[in-house]
Amino acid sequence: MKTAVITGGTDGIGRKLAQTLLERGDRVVVIGRSSAKAEAVHAAAARLGAADRLEFLPADLSLVSENHRVVDYLRSAYPAIDILALGARYYRSSRALTADGFEASFALFYLSRYLLAHGLAETLGRSTTPIVLDLSGPGGDLARINWDDLQFARGYDPDAVMHQCGKLSDLLAVAFVRAHAHSGIRYLLLHPGLTATGFTGSYSAEDAATVAGMRRRGQPVDAAVARIMRHLDHPAVPPLSAFMQDTSVDTTGAAFDIAAAERLAAHTRELLAGTGPVPHA
Repeated sequence: MKTAVITGGTDGIGRKLAQTLLERGDRVVVIGRSSAKAEAVHAAAARLGAADRLEFLPADLSLVSENHRVVDYLRSAYPAIDILALGARYYRSSRALTADGFEASFALFYLSRYLLAHGLAETLGRSTTPIVLDLSGPGGDLARINWDDLQFARGYDPDAVMHQCGKLSDLLAVAFVRAHAHSGIRYLLLHPGLTATGFTGSYSAEDAATVAGMRRRGQPVDAAVARIMRHLDHPAVPPLSAFMQDTSVDTTGAAFDIAAAERLAAHTRELLAGTGPVPHA
């Protein structure tokens, strides 16, 4: 029996992934904000006879303190974690700040992944086959990163923000595998393809219309999760791998520049200084 932790696991791809793992007999910890959605996840687990293998952990992962709380709990509750699936994201047509003062997408899509991955590295390292699954959009030009204004205090563009968050995930992965080179952890960056999920977010009328079209065009959630499971069951050999659906993305080229990854890691440590223990990275 494996233990999987899934952020964004109460909806869409994350929820179906949790159900699939439960069906296989694994233990699953789902992290999310909505108690109502969590009840539906629990009900589905009960129908599978798997209620005792599901735990819902309520948390607002856009807050640094909540990530620290989640990490502390998981470290104490689980001797080993086999799969850490990072899927939490929330689209915002308008810029918003968290209570910590961070731009909300930057906090949820990037800082949370940073804190959870590094914070749980030791626990992951106790597994025989540990995997960090980062559901993002790997590859692309480093020019997508707005180094002078990473949190878009000026000229907020929600699409640019989300594209940048994907690139920050890439660089997080590069720095992670270097920092934990002897842990045995494989870091998998994966875009499973356009999927007809809930597309959770706070949308303008124009953006809502665009999302409705994407939902109509998207593949079923079952198809996306089937692809994810193939990658989880047969992970690439290198510590870092990336895929757009089933097409491999080169993680040795300019898009995964080590100097840029270290620059981002250093900047992140500076941002988090004073907010609690900063995981080694």
